[in-house]
Amino acid sequence: MLKFLEKEAAKFLKYIEKTKSEETLRTYESTLREAIDFIEIINNEIDITPYRLHIAKLNKKTIAKKISALRSFFEFLQMEGFKYKIIGDEHIKVPKTLPKPVNFEKIKEALKLATMDEYLAIMVIFSLGLRISEAANIKLNDIKGDWIEIRGKGNKTRILPLHPKLKEFIKKYLEINSKKTYLFEKDGIPIGSSKLRYIIQKAFKKAGIHVTPHQLRHSFATYMLDRGARINDVSELLGHEFISTTQIYTKLNSSLKLKNYLKAHPLCS
Repeated sequence: MLKFLEKEAAKFLKYIEKTKSEETLRTYESTLREAIDFIEIINNEIDITPYRLHIAKLNKKTIAKKISALRSFFEFLQMEGFKYKIIGDEHIKVPKTLPKPVNFEKIKEALKLATMDEYLAIMVIFSLGLRISEAANIKLNDIKGDWIEIRGKGNKTRILPLHPKLKEFIKKYLEINSKKTYLFEKDGIPIGSSKLRYIIQKAFKKAGIHVTPHQLRHSFATYMLDRGARINDVSELLGHEFISTTQIYTKLNSSLKLKNYLKAHPLCS
């Protein structure tokens, strides 16, 4: 049965590789490799309780990610025609934490200190609000005048406006740095999400802070809403399937307002 699960896991990973980011694929692969040693199969029941006990000391968010990966795998097994009852598959409530935007002055400082490659990476993520995987896969022919076509989760595409500053910089960048197919490539091969993440983190290290690409995406959404952008528009720009996902940024906006209120009001001094 162990060999059966290993074989099906390999098929599953190949099945989803075109629709998931590199980071998600790594999570799924490591989870399946780890869980297979603990999963018990008796008759038509798959019991993941031993695995749940194995990962019980991890934080809730990590456990939820791992269980979600297993659910996707079991759904794939059902698609393949295997009928099983899953035991130990209870949902875990994960407390929602508000995203932390990057101080805009720090973003400007990082851009000022950045190399051309670093400047481009920061501007693409921050001005467009992209996921790191989306930025890493931008092709030159995706850039169409004042617009850019982005392939997001599930290969869904969206057309985003290209900020004039970014448009002008890309033009100058490509005049100096010859590219074949992708905006972020080396010798015609895309550098990938990990390398792009490293470039961004290296740029902000010069400004004395640690910043992830996803924080830049958070910052894009937060500052857009803070300056009066409609939540429906921001949701569409981010490529969110549900507007409820975007609403977390309005909660952040409210928490910042409360913090500023408590700091400024004379009764609070």
